[in-house]
Amino acid sequence: MTNSETTFAETMAKWQAEREAANKAARNELLPQLRGLGITEVTAEYEGYGDSGNIEDVTVQPVGIALPDDLSTKLGDFAWSVAYHQHPGFENNEGGYGTLTWDVTADSMALDHADRYVECSYSRDEGL
Repeated sequence: MTNSETTFAETMAKWQAEREAANKAARNELLPQLRGLGITEVTAEYEGYGDSGNIEDVTVQPVGIALPDDLSTKLGDFAWSVAYHQHPGFENNEGGYGTLTWDVTADSMALDHADRYVECSYSRDEGL
């Protein structure tokens, strides 16, 4: 590896570790708040393409529990961060989308993610 490749790899590893630590801290902050409200599950749907994206919807179980606006915003930011940590850059070009499901009771998460792409089929005919 060249010196610049080493520096790049080290920088990427540092950023990944920082994102992971930030996600862990946010998770530890959100979990007792959600449990305190009686929430057993959080589902967040996200979408990204054309170099941007956002959380489309955040729902909680059981139905009928109203999230304070600041908690709803924090949950959306957290869901985006988790999805981005697992699939960095998914908002570029054709993008990607998915659903983060957080079982608050068990503190277990599942991420269903799909990436969009363009496929091309090339051919060349000579001497026609």
